[in-house]
Amino acid sequence: MGYHVSDANSYLVITGGGIKDISIVKKAFVYPWQKHSIISISPFDFEITLQAMTCEKLQFSLPAVFTIGPDDTADSLRKYAKILTGRDAGKRETATGRSHVQDIVKGIIEGETRVIVSGMTMEEIFKERQLFKSKVIENVQEELNQFGLRIYNANVKELQDTAGSEYFKFLSRKAHEGASNQAKVDVANACMMGEIGEAEKRGKTKQEISRINAETAVLETKRKSEKATADAEFTTTQTKLNMGINLENIQATRRAEAKDAELQRDVEVKRAEMELERMRATEVVQATIKRESAEQAAEAKLFSETKSANGLLYREKQAAEARLFMDTKSAEGLLYKHRQDAEANYYRVAKEAEAILYAERQAAQAATVKAEASYFAKKKEAEAMTEMAKAYGHMSEVLGGPQGLLQYMMLQNGTYEKLANANAAAINGLQPKITVWNTGDSAGSSSDGTGAIRNIMQSLPPLFSTINEQTGISPPTWLAQMGPSQALDKGKPKGKYVNGEVNGH
Repeated sequence: MGYHVSDANSYLVITGGGIKDISIVKKAFVYPWQKHSIISISPFDFEITLQAMTCEKLQFSLPAVFTIGPDDTADSLRKYAKILTGRDAGKRETATGRSHVQDIVKGIIEGETRVIVSGMTMEEIFKERQLFKSKVIENVQEELNQFGLRIYNANVKELQDTAGSEYFKFLSRKAHEGASNQAKVDVANACMMGEIGEAEKRGKTKQEISRINAETAVLETKRKSEKATADAEFTTTQTKLNMGINLENIQATRRAEAKDAELQRDVEVKRAEMELERMRATEVVQATIKRESAEQAAEAKLFSETKSANGLLYREKQAAEARLFMDTKSAEGLLYKHRQDAEANYYRVAKEAEAILYAERQAAQAATVKAEASYFAKKKEAEAMTEMAKAYGHMSEVLGGPQGLLQYMMLQNGTYEKLANANAAAINGLQPKITVWNTGDSAGSSSDGTGAIRNIMQSLPPLFSTINEQTGISPPTWLAQMGPSQALDKGKPKGKYVNGEVNGH
């Protein structure tokens, strides 16, 4: 039991309780009722040397190296985990511990390779090496898919002779001899081509030298003519440039003299203007001083009047602002008072509501506690009644049934004594009237057949009289018409009275 985490190149395979089939994850919490193992998806290499025979009945040995491993898909991993793992339970699977997998893969490769080779000639195998490799990988991969395996790489080495066969040896010797002879022919051809090429190159070299010399002379003449033309053009251009430079110098001198005269004239003009402006400024300054003096006097008078008016306006403004401030403060004080009263009233109402709510909550909690206590008491009482009922059930079995238990409980609680006392209390002080009589002669002394009827008739008068005395009911007139005294005298049976009633023997 514990939390398990697999490496980057492996997976956890978990089986057991709570898992329908198998679970393949990277990390999981394994419970005690579950079992786990670790499978590696790292590919592994193994070499194989198989014996095969072509359609020409030529045997050969085919060495190859295959890189095979589990395919990293959910379906392939599930197949691999269910079919090819589990040999070493509880241990981590490694590449070196996959001998059974290598045996399976080796059998598949040998079978598929032999099938392919049997339909090809030796020459086709040599020339179509890539096609042969592709067919082997394709057929083997189809068989490995059912085990969740994948071929990452396949390297088919050179074909070799089997024991007792020298096919590749002779084929290699043939190729070697052919290559040697061909090399000799190639050397002779190369020597011939070298001499011919050397002569051709020498002739072409002389031709090229003559052509280059002629072209060089022509080019040299052209270059000299072009040089002379360029020299003449240079002399002409230089003359023109010198003339232009002289003209420019003369023009510059004339322009400088004209500029100097113009500047001298401008200086004289400026000097006259300055004198005129000086004289004009003197008069203007005097007039300006007079004007500014008058303006300053007027401004002083205006400033004084303005200050006086501003002072009066300021005093009135201050008084108005003071009145506004007093009214504002009074209104704010009244508003503050109303606000404080409202807040106090709100606080009081809120506190009263909180007190009522707190009291209601306390009452509700008390009622809840009382209800819980009552529920607990009723529950305990019910449990006690349940236990008592169980005890009574056992007592009933011991006492022979419910009737025996009922009698035991009546005796235990004194029910019989209480019933007797209740019956005695019910008839206490009633003073009942009891009439006892005996009609006829001694029992069995008369042999008269009408004795029974006579006894009945003799018992009727005292019966009617007793009913009348105890209930006030008189017999119907058609049955007996006699006074009470007559009924007592005539119908009196033999015997004596006890408490006003007949006591017969």
